[in-house]
Amino acid sequence: MKLSLRALKLKTRMVLILGLIALLQTGSIGLFALYYLNQSLDEQIGERALHVAKGIAAMPQMIESVGQGDSENLQPLSKLLAERTQASFVVFGDLRGHRLTHPNPELIGLSMMSDDDDDTAPTLVHGRSQVTKAEGSMGWSMRARTPMYDHTGEEVIGLVSVGYTLDRVEATIARYRTTLILVILAAFVVSVLTAIWFANHFKQAIFGLEPEQIGRLFQERIATLESVREGIIAINADGRITTINRAAIETLGLDEDRTLTGRPISEVLPDSQMLDVLRSGEPQFDREVWLADRNLIVNRVPLKQDEKITGVVSSFRRKDELDLVSRKLTRIQQYADTLRSQSHEYSNKLHTIAGLIQIGADDEALALIGQETRSHQELIRLLLAAVPDPILSGCLLGKYNRAREMGLKLLIDPDSHMTELPDRLPREQLVSIIGNLIDNALEATLAHTGTNGEVRLSMTDLGDDLIFEIEDQGAGVPDDQQERIFEKGVTSKSAQGHGLGLHLVKGLLQRLGGTITLEPGDPADENPASRGSRFTVYIPKQPVRHTAAVDKPQG
Repeated sequence: MKLSLRALKLKTRMVLILGLIALLQTGSIGLFALYYLNQSLDEQIGERALHVAKGIAAMPQMIESVGQGDSENLQPLSKLLAERTQASFVVFGDLRGHRLTHPNPELIGLSMMSDDDDDTAPTLVHGRSQVTKAEGSMGWSMRARTPMYDHTGEEVIGLVSVGYTLDRVEATIARYRTTLILVILAAFVVSVLTAIWFANHFKQAIFGLEPEQIGRLFQERIATLESVREGIIAINADGRITTINRAAIETLGLDEDRTLTGRPISEVLPDSQMLDVLRSGEPQFDREVWLADRNLIVNRVPLKQDEKITGVVSSFRRKDELDLVSRKLTRIQQYADTLRSQSHEYSNKLHTIAGLIQIGADDEALALIGQETRSHQELIRLLLAAVPDPILSGCLLGKYNRAREMGLKLLIDPDSHMTELPDRLPREQLVSIIGNLIDNALEATLAHTGTNGEVRLSMTDLGDDLIFEIEDQGAGVPDDQQERIFEKGVTSKSAQGHGLGLHLVKGLLQRLGGTITLEPGDPADENPASRGSRFTVYIPKQPVRHTAAVDKPQG
């Protein structure tokens, strides 16, 4: 039966099930109604028979005839009384319980107990009236038996029994049974029509899908939600969570053992703005937010049905994951630039040395080789002593070579000290911060000062912070741009494609809990136009959650 039902369409199943339910309900109600009707009719007929019997027992003529045992006079009177009261029979009995009258004259004089063993003692001896349903000489009947007293009303002289055969009851019930069957059929037809309407409406609401298809789609939905790397949370119109996948739980650091479905989003994520979208109905795309101590890129879209907001779906992903590819590409580009710079520079040096050797200037060739070796050896010794971290020192070496390729000098303060880099500090983020600041300084210096310009870098890890100072000989940052220089797209350069480096630096520092200050360069320089700018970066050694601050120029 189960398999056969599955083979049917949802509409057919709903019509059959609802129709059967209606048939069972109306059938049960009909059977109960017939049973109750039968009991009620029996009770009413019994009360009527008792009322008629008591009325006859109080008639003086009947009392006198019964007292005399006058069967000849009572027989025609009993038939007349039965006709007038529409009773099946009216039977009189004497004090011994023998019949004085009966529709069948052959039974006159016989005991009333001869056909159904009905005891007449309660009536004749104790004077009690009785209403019984029994099968007598005339078949099944509802009969009432009451005592008859003499004229003084003190002594029982006999009894009168009035009965109504149940064939009339069956006829009455049969009429009602026909009516109930018609009502049941009508209710079944109405239920089928209602089931058809409801099935059509239900099918429309579920887009014409079958239950098995819905179940399969639900399983696919669960599998899809668990397979995507983005966190997904959905809430209903009451602000309660209806859907949350494992990626969301892991990304937000929530307790995997707690049941989150059904809980208010304000309780699980107090800082979430999904409730704002639920109230306003305005979607939010690519919002960068801090949520549960994590920097996320969030999309929030309201769910609408008939122009009514029924919920909100939010998808999010950690910003560092989205930036990972960009950072890797940046590092690859930096490595490529470093190799290209070194290759170009050494190619020029080798050509020069080759030329000196060819013209016989051996001493000059050796001097050039020694000078080049000393310059690199000094830088390498400085980096090995001051910056033992290979990633940071490699970045600085690459920027040094790039500066030489551009005709500039990258001067690293010999008193620099950066040996206490904490393990929790992501090296790629540190390299991106320092690399972007040095690149900006080199470009600003070249654009304003030209070749032979200098960019200075000093580092220290004394105290609770890592401090980096990058000073250039550029044109400086105009006053009207100093508060906006770290915004995306804001730059003092005229060429397109700029305005991203400092914005990236600010975002990375924000993630590390660091700060950056901007101020004019060397104050001892009498020419303000050549002072340039000094960027100072502070990165706490211990993790601290706060928004990266950008201070105004000092002094």
